[in-house]
Amino acid sequence: MSDSDSYWSAVRSTRLRIADLLEELTPAEWEQESLCRGWRVRDVAGHLALVPTITTWDMIAVAPRARFSPDRINTVLARRHGSRDPADLIAAIRSHADTRRTAKMLDTRNALFDAIVHSQDIALPLALQLPIPAEHSHEGLRRVWTMGWPFHAERRLAGFTLRATDTDWTVGDGPEIAGPALALLLLSTGRTACLDTLHGDGADQLKSSHANH
Repeated sequence: MSDSDSYWSAVRSTRLRIADLLEELTPAEWEQESLCRGWRVRDVAGHLALVPTITTWDMIAVAPRARFSPDRINTVLARRHGSRDPADLIAAIRSHADTRRTAKMLDTRNALFDAIVHSQDIALPLALQLPIPAEHSHEGLRRVWTMGWPFHAERRLAGFTLRATDTDWTVGDGPEIAGPALALLLLSTGRTACLDTLHGDGADQLKSSHANH
């Protein structure tokens, strides 16, 4: 799907809806912590504004400062661009909503789930709603489940069956974790903010484990 017009239409619509959401935020909300650990809302916005135009050279340039860690490179760039004026970030996200490229060392197959997950990184801590069509979350799940690094979803959630209740997607074997595809996508990318929307014996195990940490 990542080479298709329908894929990029989904990316575009998600980016534009994020821009619409950001436009409604107060200055204090821009500074609030997002679901993405160590990133404020404005850092997530900075990342989303940068992804369509970033080059491999941009990443190489900050690599020494980031001790050559891909995660740290991502964070350094997100914070750098997140320091820009909110209006500039919103305008950048809108103006590049149709862009179908990214740095050569990255992967455009990640564009949709990246936008979806980061949309929730912004919305959920602010108690805001940014609904995602189930078929878009389905596509994100397919990509995250098979990509390995950095989420290693298949390995981390081994021993469970994951079943989306709003689209045709089931993987794994074991106690069931069932619920909306979006909640499963967030879980697969290491986020527990939607655990309460998941059910089944596997979900109960995860909730118990999370409560004890």
